[in-house]
Amino acid sequence: MATTTAPFDRSRSVADGVAALDLPVLTEPVTVAGARVTEAPGQTAVRDLVITDGRFSPAPEGLSHLPGTGVLRVDGAYAVPLRVDTAVASRPRSHRRQYDLVPGNRATFALVRRPVGEYQLRRMLVIDPDDLLAVFVAGHLEVWDGRPTRPAGRDLVDLATRTAWVGTWVDRRQKLRQRLGADGRYAETRGRHVDAYTGRYWVRENRITYLDDSGFWAFGELVDDTLHHAGFVMTQS
Repeated sequence: MATTTAPFDRSRSVADGVAALDLPVLTEPVTVAGARVTEAPGQTAVRDLVITDGRFSPAPEGLSHLPGTGVLRVDGAYAVPLRVDTAVASRPRSHRRQYDLVPGNRATFALVRRPVGEYQLRRMLVIDPDDLLAVFVAGHLEVWDGRPTRPAGRDLVDLATRTAWVGTWVDRRQKLRQRLGADGRYAETRGRHVDAYTGRYWVRENRITYLDDSGFWAFGELVDDTLHHAGFVMTQS
């Protein structure tokens, strides 16, 4: 068993970009131990999260971890689901609990160093790099200690992935245009404000993770060829 204690020193930020990122060695099954877990908006408990094959598994009764697992200790962190209400609402009612941090669901969540309000959970989860401990998407570590775990654009080498994501996404009702480039860069036009937001992005399965140049992380989801992000509902133009 390998145990990693998460860093809670906020002195480093993603802007440093000099030192190599010290990634934890996590071999599944992984036990994320000691977090305050928001299973769903309004439902919180202090418990462990066990990840097996990209999904949450039941935590073992009477054991601190599953035999043979890697353990990531995150005492004091807040584990929150990555969900957007517009994406949730677009799904059949019987599928809307798939975002909850419970056994059987995809292990897609953020570990944050501060409390996260219910409005943010539902509508627009935006996190400062100093506050973001980790992001997992389907059990894969996407962000660690406020920094990405791989270069932007690497995901887009695959043709199917590039075809699904790269292009211009438009929310005509809210006058938003978001261009996702093949180099892993994005640029948003809001109304007449060109390049209102620019930054890097990463994709895995149907999830997108943004790091804005102005210094915040944000998240989105692709559902039936519609991109949901921060209350925007976008289709490719």
